[in-house]
Amino acid sequence: MLKVLSCVRCGFCGFDKIGDYFGPLGLRLLLAYEFWDAGVMKYKGENWFADIAEKFPFPFNVIPVDVSWALVTWFELLGAIALVLGLATRFFSFSLMILTVVAIVSVHAGHGYTISEGGWKLPLMYLVMFLPLLLSGPGKLSLDQLIVKMTSKA
Repeated sequence: MLKVLSCVRCGFCGFDKIGDYFGPLGLRLLLAYEFWDAGVMKYKGENWFADIAEKFPFPFNVIPVDVSWALVTWFELLGAIALVLGLATRFFSFSLMILTVVAIVSVHAGHGYTISEGGWKLPLMYLVMFLPLLLSGPGKLSLDQLIVKMTSKA
């Protein structure tokens, strides 16, 4: 029995090595797609932040809505690009997490939990997906990792 468990454990060891590369990459790509899509919609669309500005938590409620709109749009677009590249991953993960919390409070909280009703379930999933990127980094297939390797050799 111990021999079987040892073989099974050894077989899964390869997943650990693969996971260091592809686990975080999968999270980064999925989150990048979602935030890119949201950023493009804002870039091409009308500013609707004036309709919900009173729901923004402090300090975001004191920033003019045009400035907020521009900040959110560009953080979503640049953050998506950075996530794809794995560049400044922790910074953009944290920034997009703050943006997501503000969206939950301002947009989704009044619609319940379910996605079909515009609730906060999907943004909550994004927050949970950002946690490994924030806490463990972008993984080995990233510019962040390449920069660390290049600077540690110098």
